[in-house]
Amino acid sequence: MRIAVTGSIATDHLMVFPGKFADQFVADRMDKVSLSFLVDQLDIRRGGVAANISFGLGSLGMTPILVGAVGKDFADYRSWLERHGVDTASVHVSQERHTSRFLCTTDESQAQIASFYAGAMEEARDIELKVVADRIGGLDLVIVAPNDPAAMVRHTEECRQRGIPFAADPSQQLARMAGSEIRMLVDGAAYLFTNEYETSLLLKETGWSEADVLDRVGYWVKTYGPDGVRIESKDAEALAVPALTVADEIDPTGVGDAFRAGFLWGLHAKLGLERSAQVGCTLAAIVLETVGTQEYTLDRAEFSKRVATTYGNDAAAEIESKLRV
Repeated sequence: MRIAVTGSIATDHLMVFPGKFADQFVADRMDKVSLSFLVDQLDIRRGGVAANISFGLGSLGMTPILVGAVGKDFADYRSWLERHGVDTASVHVSQERHTSRFLCTTDESQAQIASFYAGAMEEARDIELKVVADRIGGLDLVIVAPNDPAAMVRHTEECRQRGIPFAADPSQQLARMAGSEIRMLVDGAAYLFTNEYETSLLLKETGWSEADVLDRVGYWVKTYGPDGVRIESKDAEALAVPALTVADEIDPTGVGDAFRAGFLWGLHAKLGLERSAQVGCTLAAIVLETVGTQEYTLDRAEFSKRVATTYGNDAAAEIESKLRV
């Protein structure tokens, strides 16, 4: 399966606040918030949704095609991704802007406050998927992950025009896009990914009911953190997959990206929806136990052991037979 992953490519600046954000807010002064948090920790890591998903796919043995826009400061990051199996030849390099920056502070309850500088990402709207497809001999699936909103709309429209299956992953961009744009991103998707909050926001902004959404997508993959995953479609009974138990939740950044990588790898390996979701949940747990979105390493035996603990030996054997890590 030839998968192109479109979306953000960024550097993450991850900080830890040793308290709770909620304790710092004054209920009747929310219109004049002015807060500064003294943090205990700063980690500068490689990130961006498309890059995180691509790294996960590469770590699992695929060669995903990363599609996005970066600055001239991308050279070291490019080398890192290529060493982990990612095809970066379709990444556009801006001559004027820096690579995007994600600045995120996490408190002791795993709540987060974040800012995102788009930078070169704004030029992603100029990327044509036909050029990507022609270079590699066609595309089997395009992931439309959070990106410059105009780029997301363009990629989705081009997929529809060219008959390329696509997965809609609007994620944090739901908060800034109009309902009409969100409807364009979702309509016709082979797969739609949302978490619990994003599900509510998508329904609110589009004016659609859940049945309306299911009429327009192949599968709707809903993630619920520690409560696992639910996969729904118009023509089949809903499938629920539990999450793994995590002993030490270190950093939630990139957990959703890891799930998507595992799930998509499972589809590539022809494991079916349930097994694919189990792979996604396992990879998500590994990332949750790691600081940084691309700082983990995968061991085949350990990965299979974790699958077996939660999903049973049959699931572990089937998944391990496909793993090359």
